[in-house]
Amino acid sequence: MDRVDIVIIGAGTAGLSALREVQRKSDDFLVINAGDWGTTCAARGCMPSKALIEAANAYHRRHDFAAFGLTGADGVRADIPAVLARVRRLRDDFVKVPEAVPEKLGERALSGRARLLGPGRVGVGEREIAARKIILAPGSRPVVPKDWSRFGDRILTTDTLFEQQDLPRRIAVVGMGPLGLEMAQALSRLGIEVAGFDAVETLAGLSDPQIIAALRGALEREFPLYLGSPAELSEAGGALTVSNETGRFTADAVLAAVGRRPNIDGLGLETLGVELDDQGMPSIDRMTLQVGDLPVWLAGDANGDLALLHESADEGHIAGRNAVAKTPSAYCRRTKLAIVFASPQVALVGVRLADLGPARTATGSVDFSKQGRARTAERAEGLMHLYADTASGKLTGAEMCVPSAEHMAHLLALAMQQELSVFDMLAMPFYHPVLEEGLRSALRDLSRQVPGGGGSDLADCPALGMDALE
Repeated sequence: MDRVDIVIIGAGTAGLSALREVQRKSDDFLVINAGDWGTTCAARGCMPSKALIEAANAYHRRHDFAAFGLTGADGVRADIPAVLARVRRLRDDFVKVPEAVPEKLGERALSGRARLLGPGRVGVGEREIAARKIILAPGSRPVVPKDWSRFGDRILTTDTLFEQQDLPRRIAVVGMGPLGLEMAQALSRLGIEVAGFDAVETLAGLSDPQIIAALRGALEREFPLYLGSPAELSEAGGALTVSNETGRFTADAVLAAVGRRPNIDGLGLETLGVELDDQGMPSIDRMTLQVGDLPVWLAGDANGDLALLHESADEGHIAGRNAVAKTPSAYCRRTKLAIVFASPQVALVGVRLADLGPARTATGSVDFSKQGRARTAERAEGLMHLYADTASGKLTGAEMCVPSAEHMAHLLALAMQQELSVFDMLAMPFYHPVLEEGLRSALRDLSRQVPGGGGSDLADCPALGMDALE
């Protein structure tokens, strides 16, 4: 039996983040990875999807040419094979670093599927390894309903979408969470006939009904949405029919975006001697990532908590530091931040409206259809809601679908991490003309609903009728 101090199972974002921390203190480790060594984000997720979105948005801008006084839009065409080839070229560059890990680590990297044999034992094929500490970061994979397998390669996932040389004329996207929504709009903007389906009425993880309604209105100007009941697939005449209680769509292919499943089946968690829930998941301390009181840590997508790259990187960091520490430490987690790269962009910061106490929550609102800078760019649409504690005036959360939400969401996340109040934010500088003036408008609306305003930022002044000053 081989012996090693620390075994890291999985070389995705969480595993590589853990490896970086382990290498600071030890060279007695082994990284075991099943499949390719490119991370989900770089190879199949956030990076290739954004490359596709950027191409789609660039092509979609032709619809605004006339409003800007520009001509020639009718001559612009989308070459889908060329678009996909560019996505793959960029993707191949993004994955170079993680794919180089086995060569850099040499015998400390092992390709194969690992299985726990107990709290301190790991099996890979016929090989058995004794480890003093184990970091589990096996990642996740797309969920595809079992009965859809009969439709073969007409069922796409993000694992296969970017590998296509061309795309069919009609695609149904099932699942209007962040990724499904992004891909549905991007494909539609590239000229593909698209319809979106979801079993629930929500979109992109939002919980605020007014933000959901604003986003839905914007999306349905580009492609139909059929929400509120499960999608069913059938086949006739060589085409797929996707339907639910609200509508139906004839498709040549279906993109399954109904979620991701943690890669814990077959991992051997049952050998750890701890209680597992109905999903086969052990109890994990979110601040330490430790499984019970065992020298085992479960990080990244595999723990089913927050499947976002920055969260996986933080969790790998925590797991790696604790694996090399004499005593595990609890680490404070960052303010929650999620961004969906649709148009208008969607962002959730801090605590969602659905998770806030309504009796202690004030809401500030701004309608971006009237925002000056957005109007000059033909991007004037969307709604922003900010939430604050009615007693302290501190910002607690935000939900929005507005232009450049990615930037305003970061400002808000920084403010919430520093526990700033509405008035602290209003005391900060705002340039003119910028989209952030819309954020200021929402803050001013919020300031009228919480105690403690000093009035020096004009928040108490009556409306002047000038967007730049309100």
